Amino acid sequence: MISNVVEIAESWRDAREYADPTMSTGVPLDVKITLLSAGLIFLLALVLGVWKYRQMLTSEDHLAHPYVDIAHRAALLYSFAVLLVAVFVQLSAWPMWVNLTAAMVLVFFFVAAIVSYIVHGFKQDTENQFANADRALRAGMAALVIGEVGGFGVLLAGFIASQF
Repeated sequence: MISNVVEIAESWRDAREYADPTMSTGVPLDVKITLLSAGLIFLLALVLGVWKYRQMLTSEDHLAHPYVDIAHRAALLYSFAVLLVAVFVQLSAWPMWVNLTAAMVLVFFFVAAIVSYIVHGFKQDTENQFANADRALRAGMAALVIGEVGGFGVLLAGFIASQF
């Protein structure tokens, strides 16, 4: 069975490398989109850094609201996490649509988390969103866990299938 999986993975990789018209620069489209996502998240982190700096400059204690700080740091970390995801997309044996779907599920949940931090930082309504966790927050966290772990699991399996 292992040889069948490897043969299938190799045929997908070969088809991807030689038959994809979107690879005009040698970089597959799924990798380009994932890298663009990393760049856009990094740009968001830089803008959030300006917001954080402004709050630090104008507050009495020279600290930004905790969720402004969290949004800034999360965006920085997620931008680099998406770069790592791009490497796994590039080295995966799965077809482009599988890799792109898995990567974009990760990106979606990363950005959703950052947006939720931005909202709390803008509204300054809490310093701990889990203090009064409701059903929607619990459902969102369950979806986030399934999406992030599942999305990366798909890419990791594709990497293992193509590299080992």
